[in-house]
Amino acid sequence: MTVHRELEGRVRELLRTGPVRGLYAAMMRGLRGRAKAIVEMEDYEAFRSEARRIKERSIARLQELVDIFSKNAEERGARVYYARDGEEAVEIVARIVRNAGARLVAKSKSLTSEEIFLNERLEARGLEVVETDLGERIIQLAHERPSHLVFPAIHKTTEDVRSLFSAEAHREIGGDLQEIMGYIRQRLREVFLNADVGFNGANVGIAELGAVVLETNEGNGRMTSSIPRIQIVLIGVEKIVEKLEEALMLARAHAVAATGQRLTTYVSIMAGRSPMAGDASREMHIILLDNGRGRMLGDEVFREALYCIRCGACMNICAPYSVTGGHVFGHIYPGPIGIPWTANIHGLDKAAFAHLCISCGLCKEVCPISINIPLMISRVKALLAERYGYPYADRSMMMYERFGRVASQLAPLSNWALKSRAIRILLEKIVGLDRDAPIPEFRRETFLKRFSRVREEVSNPQSKVVLFLDFFANYCRPEIAENLVRTLQLAGVAVELPPQLTSGYPTISYGNWEEAKRYAARNIELLSSYVEQGYSIVSIEPTATYALKHVYPYLLRGDRRAEALSQATMEALQLLRRLVDEGLIAVKARTMKRCGIHIPCHQRPLSGAENVLALMRAAGLETSIIEDGMCCGMAGTFGMKHGPIGRGLSRAMGARLFELFKSSVVEVIVTESSVCTLHIKEGAEMEVLHPLDILYFEKPS
Repeated sequence: MTVHRELEGRVRELLRTGPVRGLYAAMMRGLRGRAKAIVEMEDYEAFRSEARRIKERSIARLQELVDIFSKNAEERGARVYYARDGEEAVEIVARIVRNAGARLVAKSKSLTSEEIFLNERLEARGLEVVETDLGERIIQLAHERPSHLVFPAIHKTTEDVRSLFSAEAHREIGGDLQEIMGYIRQRLREVFLNADVGFNGANVGIAELGAVVLETNEGNGRMTSSIPRIQIVLIGVEKIVEKLEEALMLARAHAVAATGQRLTTYVSIMAGRSPMAGDASREMHIILLDNGRGRMLGDEVFREALYCIRCGACMNICAPYSVTGGHVFGHIYPGPIGIPWTANIHGLDKAAFAHLCISCGLCKEVCPISINIPLMISRVKALLAERYGYPYADRSMMMYERFGRVASQLAPLSNWALKSRAIRILLEKIVGLDRDAPIPEFRRETFLKRFSRVREEVSNPQSKVVLFLDFFANYCRPEIAENLVRTLQLAGVAVELPPQLTSGYPTISYGNWEEAKRYAARNIELLSSYVEQGYSIVSIEPTATYALKHVYPYLLRGDRRAEALSQATMEALQLLRRLVDEGLIAVKARTMKRCGIHIPCHQRPLSGAENVLALMRAAGLETSIIEDGMCCGMAGTFGMKHGPIGRGLSRAMGARLFELFKSSVVEVIVTESSVCTLHIKEGAEMEVLHPLDILYFEKPS
């Protein structure tokens, strides 16, 4: 599998040299700015829902809006072109420049132009193209690609920039920032004043006005769009909306999600071309680019990628991206959303960096349009597997349920074997399980075997639930499930444990959609009769809860039983908290140690830390959340795989969180995720417990 081996080599080298300089700090600035802006908004979730509806109805009416936009733009004096692909778009730009007798093109930041390799193709025709956004100019002089949508040159040092500008100026420029900025201001003024053509992208197109919206923080976009006689705008067709109000709402969503601004510094709405200094020959040309977007529109999975507004929020939350940067975790389009875009625009081979995605799901949670990026990435992995097969470690990890069943049946012999260095080395070579990855102990008596002994008849139950076990609570930590069941029965809740599979989430993580659908369909078949009888489904493991509530309805769209199961599913601590609030049980603590909470990724779209905080504080525990908002890096079985795209990257992702815990005052770490427990216990070298290890419940006195 050549593309995977090439990716492994790049990641291995990066892990050797260390994370991309400055990237993590920039990502955290973006995340903190976004968090602050959201708090200041009256109802961010309502705002977010409306932004999504705008994109949904705009994409549904795409061709109609393209026609309305074109008509209204031409009525305002612009010339509108439709480019089927990048080559045609470049030819249109080159023809406009040639007809104008132009040699110098002043260019504002445009990722869409990067998509079609515009700069290189125009330079090959003998034209001078100068990027006027500071970050983009740095990248252009370095002959590189942007490593982030919002911070394209974040990986460059002051010395790197000084050296690049010195080479361009043919003189030494000092290392003082004022001197560096003085040079680039003077250089760009010359470009603005002497350019024959100004080129810019657009963040939004407004059909009812035939206008485009350009958002910048440097003001260069206004210079390139207003001073040169010829203005060329390149915009992807998916960016067109119907109304001005919709465009302004997306502009706000973009700024809030990207950096936490209420709006970018400059928001320009451009329609037609006004005379300047008596020159009425000024022209505006707008190129509407398809380049694969029409094909994406017809795909039920990838259609959603067209909702993207290019804010870069998904990059700011992405743990593997924080280590590798956009030159490894990306092609032209970097980061999580770059995976489906790359696969559809530049080809599946270029999207092999999909294997760096750990399926934590956080990109969807920070997306201002709630785009289901994780499942689009999973689909790209599925397509890569169809072409190249699965990497052998991924194949092995998807057999986790079989492994757990056999290991449990053979316990304690299996536990001895898994501690043997020789056997672990052999397993690493045969199945890709890293020899040093922490592995839980397996119990011969699973909870499925224990349940008949634990179950009690509850007369006149106040509610009825089905317990969804998943993997660890059955094979490795049955005492957690036992504590939960005994507590629920104490509160008057009847508990059933019908036959069930695990959630099957690793099959989603590694892109085996057919197997994932099999898991979903089988569990729905096994549990639906209980849902119809009014049972709630109570899930212990956050990832399993996430799968039942969010993944199954997506995989089996149109299946009402999947929706019903989703609605009936709840977290174990959610139910316990409700029972405490209703006075049916009281919560106590087994220890009074200071606790630090780790929130698993898949718990964030559920309750976050809300339930565990409430219960632990009600028990009198001193509790705080320790986090940077990103994944701890374990990502299910990802951190158990051997190699750089596995344990190597997993440890690098977790390093920052490990240090946060070590430098805190907490004495014990608490998390509901079984795999996070393994990872953090090893990395932070601290005791890590499940909430039900610390909390116990009794009848109120």
